Amino acid sequence: MAFRTLTTADRGAVRTITVNRPDKLNALNRETIGELTLAFRQAAQDDAVRVVVLSGAGEKAFVAGADISEMTAWSPVKAQAASRAGQELMLTIERLGKPVIARIQGYALGGGMELAMACHLRVASEKARFGQPEIGLGLIPGFGGTQRLTRLAGRGAALELCLLGQQVDAARAERLGIVTRVVAAEELDATVDAMADQLAVAAPLALKGILDAVIEGGECAIDQGLAFETQGFAIAFSTEDMREGTSAFLERRKASFKGV
Repeated sequence: MAFRTLTTADRGAVRTITVNRPDKLNALNRETIGELTLAFRQAAQDDAVRVVVLSGAGEKAFVAGADISEMTAWSPVKAQAASRAGQELMLTIERLGKPVIARIQGYALGGGMELAMACHLRVASEKARFGQPEIGLGLIPGFGGTQRLTRLAGRGAALELCLLGQQVDAARAERLGIVTRVVAAEELDATVDAMADQLAVAAPLALKGILDAVIEGGECAIDQGLAFETQGFAIAFSTEDMREGTSAFLERRKASFKGV
């Protein structure tokens, strides 16, 4: 289907979803959140898609935050509904069952940082900037920022960024664990493409098992998480991909995984 605020493109098994509101620095309004949720659900259901890259149009911003002009008219009830819609999007991305890479070339602020943190891997240009500036609006993060930032960077960093509302550069974001990798601006696309291509030929069911074990099992107590991992490890032995992978290793050839 055609989207009003997004573009999508497929390159082999890699689907790129781009927030296409460069005149608004790709700010998230309700329509964009709804379209992103639909686009990711479509990607989840499409067996030809093995990896998703999430990007923002233009050079200035990945996503610079929520659309403030829309927020000023919200009642508490509407704000609650908007928060839930944003959190549903983030959970849809986080639990997609396929790797999602955030390509971050510029500002990732507020809702944009929350969107990036919901992705499994985050590759940033050295020019990128990150922050949770909601305190300056008399607000708190509403799309999961307090929770994912705490899990990625720890309580101290989460409190610093949310309480002070200050931006951090890509290098500090990487040190805090918010960013997976930082590269020169001119290397961003090549780095993201190489990462996506590597994931696109990996075993899809094993990728899903890893994502489930880390994301779901990682929220449990250690005994429960280990049991979750053991279950996923055992299930992998029922797949043709496991037999193909082990055979390819022993035969010293490249494996060809089918996702079955």
